Amino acid sequence: MKYKPLFSFLIALFLTFTAYAQGGEQANVGKEGVTAGAVEAQAGGADAALASAGDALFKNNCASCHALDEEVVGPALRGITQKRPEAWLISWIRNSSKMVQSGDKEAVAIFNQYNKQQMPSFAFSDDEIKSILAYIKTAPAGGSTEGGPGAEGGAGVAQATSGDAGEVGKYLDLLLVILVVVLIVMVVTLLIIATVLKNYLNKNRQLAPEDEELVNPKADYMSVLKTPVVKGLAITIFILALLNLSWNKAMSIGIQQNYQPKQPIAFSHKLHAGDHKIDCNYCHTSVYKSKNANIPSANICMNCHSQIKKESPEIKKIYAALENNRPIQWVRIHNLPDLAYFNHSQHTKVGGVECQTCHGPIETMDVVYQYSPLTMGWCINCHRETPLNTQGNAYYDNLVKLHEGQDSKAPFTVVSNGGAECSKCHY
Repeated sequence: MKYKPLFSFLIALFLTFTAYAQGGEQANVGKEGVTAGAVEAQAGGADAALASAGDALFKNNCASCHALDEEVVGPALRGITQKRPEAWLISWIRNSSKMVQSGDKEAVAIFNQYNKQQMPSFAFSDDEIKSILAYIKTAPAGGSTEGGPGAEGGAGVAQATSGDAGEVGKYLDLLLVILVVVLIVMVVTLLIIATVLKNYLNKNRQLAPEDEELVNPKADYMSVLKTPVVKGLAITIFILALLNLSWNKAMSIGIQQNYQPKQPIAFSHKLHAGDHKIDCNYCHTSVYKSKNANIPSANICMNCHSQIKKESPEIKKIYAALENNRPIQWVRIHNLPDLAYFNHSQHTKVGGVECQTCHGPIETMDVVYQYSPLTMGWCINCHRETPLNTQGNAYYDNLVKLHEGQDSKAPFTVVSNGGAECSKCHY
């Protein structure tokens, strides 16, 4: 086959980018659970497969508050199966609040010891909980499987999610540009060499008729275009361009960056937030205290517009909404899929994130549009780069000490606090 090397190269290129896009595979235990009946009493220790399943569950659900050998938010868990009966541990993990309310002495003692900080409930089956306990029994001391923020439980997920969909598309763009540049350089170099040789032969050699025809041929560009080399290069560039276009289109599905719908009332953020310096919190009253940033009611608009620009056609639409007792049908701009949990106040109030960080220069927009891509990779990168303000907050004391013991040079970021764990946003 004439083009066998070309096809081999394309197949290798496709497999390389497919492997890069897939990243590391993560255990699917959280979704599929542990097969019922997998737990069996064994004198020699827990089953290796069961402990492996518990490893994934522990890292995805427990590692943000517990380590095996060090106290973080909650107690160290090494040896917990010798201290507490298995039935007690299953009840505690599934619903610690119920045990505290029931008056269980050990449960109440733990609750009081850790400043009455409530442990979340987990809807695990008995086998899933037993797999976590099996992992705690068999995990090596000081190994890479140690729990806790910043350990492999968080870093592994971060690595798997580091490839934002657009990143592979950028590599394809770069590869295509490099190939085109290399081809242009090769063509120019060959033309220069051919011209120099031709001039040399014409000036210094007495050429035979057949050689004259070879050195100074009549221009026949069509024959050049029909050569296997030119055809192969053209096919290669075409296929790479097609792959690049297909990849970018496929990876943009569900991404609404720059989405700018027409609203029922021509409201200008540039006029209100920019020119008149009205604080975002005045209209969006729940941005610092709720999971969602609310859309302001028409009554908030009327605080000013009962006196200002009452005759404006746009303001009359607000009056019409109030008179008919109907809400204004604003078009939602920023949409997250239902599978992703996002808490607005956690970012604005606790994290101190400015509105412009996600929404862009909102004070300059006459018509608001989606400024950021809002993809998972974009969120994870922000979590990697954003340091946490832990000053004066005792909740972080043990976490910061543990982090400094592992890597004192790296800042304590959101990822250090478990901000790259799947269960933080998907559960």
